[in-house]
Amino acid sequence: MARAKKMKPTRATSTLGPADKLEIKRLSNAERSAYFSRREAAKVLRSVLEGDARRRAVGSIKSLVFRPAIRNKKGTFALVCQTLKHLAIIKNVLEASSILKGKWKRQAELIFIITYDILFGQAVSPVGDAEKFLMQWKDALQLALARLLVKEKVKTVEDLVNLNQIPEVSKPRYVRVNTLKIDVDSALLELGRQNMVQKDDVVPDLLILPPATDLHNHPLVINGSVFLQGKASSMVATALDPKPGWEVLDACAAPGNKTAHLAALMRGKGRIIACELNKERVKRLKETIKLSGASNIKVLNGDFLNINPKDPSVSTIRAILLDPSCSGSGTVSVRLDNLLPSYAAADVKDTERLNKLAAFQKKALAHALSSLGIYFKGTI
Repeated sequence: MARAKKMKPTRATSTLGPADKLEIKRLSNAERSAYFSRREAAKVLRSVLEGDARRRAVGSIKSLVFRPAIRNKKGTFALVCQTLKHLAIIKNVLEASSILKGKWKRQAELIFIITYDILFGQAVSPVGDAEKFLMQWKDALQLALARLLVKEKVKTVEDLVNLNQIPEVSKPRYVRVNTLKIDVDSALLELGRQNMVQKDDVVPDLLILPPATDLHNHPLVINGSVFLQGKASSMVATALDPKPGWEVLDACAAPGNKTAHLAALMRGKGRIIACELNKERVKRLKETIKLSGASNIKVLNGDFLNINPKDPSVSTIRAILLDPSCSGSGTVSVRLDNLLPSYAAADVKDTERLNKLAAFQKKALAHALSSLGIYFKGTI
């Protein structure tokens, strides 16, 4: 007789009491998966909303969901996106019902996720304190939603959502082949077993698949043989064209896709210094490097602008990859930034933010160019 797989302990299960653990074991596989997806989605949603509030994201929605720590990537991604899509409605309903207060205010992201499932998603089993609490308020939540529809003079939830949504843009799915682990032709053959695939005509190690191709669970993605990376992002390291044996500085490295690309182009030879100021983004950077299999990258948690080019540790740098923070206006639909609260609240502060970004970019570029002048003194 086949033995049932033992559920691995996670942070979500370790905080449950014996009664809850027993209830979870009694759930169907689909119900159990939904329970844990809500917990994973709440963690991602917290990172997304905190980063959006600071205008300094740890990573895009996709990169946060597709990190190795997230087990149910498909369910988590769907929950995060749909909750963000309905977030204005959810907040309005919760406020009208006077639910989000006390200890639940500290678990706001989980409350948002469960409220989405109760009102718009799949059935919620009353397992877990948050689920049990919100199921008691199910009628009040539905009543508040009905009143909101009347207030906004719309007939359906879809009409309500569309009041603040922009049309989705269909773009190809790009994947960059990590040549540290697999060659382009082998990746093309493997991905071509289930999808239409072709090589990009600009970036040699980039492949093009049909829009919305779902690869999050593909073995090549999971083991780091290919990266879900856009064409614009993949062009950066290609344009720099570092040679094996060079010493290269990646000035604003996180989340690390371009850093890993540098290592692949250098065939794992030479040295790369990956500089990143934000500690949370450093964690994401290290995860990406580990997944890529690159062994010639040194992570520096610090400000690129504070690096002294006369310091012996960086005096032999041959090239600098500088791709500083930008507005992201050209990748809104790809990064799903149109789902973020800040996107619908564009105002004077955004103009100030753009001015600050421009000033930083100018300062970073000037520092990089002056540094290169010192690095190559006597050779140019």
